[in-house]
Amino acid sequence: MSAVPPAPTEIPPHARQDGSLPPAGGRSAWGGPAPTVNWKQACFVIVLVQLALLVLYFDTARAMVEIWWRSETFNHAFLVPPIALWLIWQKRAALARIAPVPAFWLLAPLAVIAFGWLLGDLAAVNVVTQFALVALIVLAVPLLIGVAAARRIAFPLFFLFFAVPFGEFAMPKLMDWTAWFTVMGLRASGIPVYQEGLHFVIPSGRWSVVEACSGVRYLIASVVVGTLYAYLNYRSPRRRLIFVGCAILVPLVANWLRAYMIVMLGHYSGNTLAVGVDHLIYGWIFFGVVMMILFLIGMRWREDLSEPPPADAASPPAAPAGKPAGFALAALAAAGIAGAPHAALTLLEEAGAPAAALAAAPLATGSWQLAGAGLTDWRPAYANPSATLDVTLEKDGRRVGVYIAYYRRQGYEREMIGSGNVLVRSGDEEWAIAGRGQAQALLGGVEPVTLHVATLRRKAVVLGDAGTSRLRVWHAYWIDDRIVTSDLVGKLLLAFGRLAGRGDDAAAVFIVAAESGGDALIADYLATAGPAIAALLAQTAAARNPE
Repeated sequence: MSAVPPAPTEIPPHARQDGSLPPAGGRSAWGGPAPTVNWKQACFVIVLVQLALLVLYFDTARAMVEIWWRSETFNHAFLVPPIALWLIWQKRAALARIAPVPAFWLLAPLAVIAFGWLLGDLAAVNVVTQFALVALIVLAVPLLIGVAAARRIAFPLFFLFFAVPFGEFAMPKLMDWTAWFTVMGLRASGIPVYQEGLHFVIPSGRWSVVEACSGVRYLIASVVVGTLYAYLNYRSPRRRLIFVGCAILVPLVANWLRAYMIVMLGHYSGNTLAVGVDHLIYGWIFFGVVMMILFLIGMRWREDLSEPPPADAASPPAAPAGKPAGFALAALAAAGIAGAPHAALTLLEEAGAPAAALAAAPLATGSWQLAGAGLTDWRPAYANPSATLDVTLEKDGRRVGVYIAYYRRQGYEREMIGSGNVLVRSGDEEWAIAGRGQAQALLGGVEPVTLHVATLRRKAVVLGDAGTSRLRVWHAYWIDDRIVTSDLVGKLLLAFGRLAGRGDDAAAVFIVAAESGGDALIADYLATAGPAIAALLAQTAAARNPE
């Protein structure tokens, strides 16, 4: 009698891949409720929300990409999103052990960031709007999948902030440091140096520290690459922070040495080496060698990259997976909050205001009278003002120049406070900044106010202009009937002024005199004419919405 083979066992459609059944009663393998939303659905919702953010903030995203494209300093940003996605993909196994569930409490910080974007847009500050956009993109992830899951990919999300073209604000300070170190190095080498600001003279010729010498490109590239290197090669937070600190310090010192070596090469070669294009080539080669040495040294303390299995692999997730309705509600709420700033901008849109006009007559007050001839041919490089006033005033044979750049209905194409508005542009063939400082002045009131002061020098002597080949310039912003010298405070006043319905009328005011005795002369003029200048600007602002 032959044995009857057992009937084949049917595997239920809801069984695991290995054929085992999940616990009865709709329980998951961790002992908690079985997820009602899987990761594919959660990722689909995340993609939809991110696309919605990019559509809503398309102008901000486009501005970022345009900077990546045209600026060599930020070309690396094209690689930031792909690297972040790759790092997230590497964490897919860890994410699969956590049930995605929306964290609705994150809607509150999402609203704060959206309001920050609104302020940045009202004040036309690209870096604020761009950081806010990236923050919205990043915060949308834990909002939709929960903090526990987002913690697993915290670094890739943080890495996305390197896509913001940020850091050039440090360029003036880095240029000062480079000039200081180079001059100190030359003097230590026995070479006599005469320094005036960012310009210095040695027996073999003249040198200037310009933007390319600041080292900001080296610094930004080093921080991005160094941070990624530390994350991939170390697990200890202490080692990661130490390496990132080295990635900040090393390019600074390397750039100082690079500048010193270039000047020394030019000096001893009779200015045949390290000038022109090879100036930059030598710099990048030197920087590349230094960074390679840094990474090779860092490999010595490299930690094991294999990620140990999580201790909670067999424990239940902190919460059951979210339901489809919860994900949909979180996505709709995020989209609504993200769209609120654009609705506010529509409400704040101003009707056409009359063109600004400035009259010169009120500035002739007391013993100061309008003079026919201009004091100097120098003008501040402030782009696209709504109106300008350029006059010379005279008292007892001595003259001061007053230049006012007035701005109304500001935006990204017309803004008073911006990196492009400077006293002297880099590469100016006529003028250079020889020094900076501050001064106190009485503008007709009881309390003195602080103004910026700069010394300008003409690069070439002009016949008949020896008395004004060096100038003293006192300058400040006038915003909302206040004298302001801080760019940050000025931008905040402009943003809140628009929110309050007062508009964004503002002016950059410059008082100029010959360097010899110029400070006393300018102080005397401001003490007399300060109230007249303030009244003229206030009247011009009031005329934007005539009743």
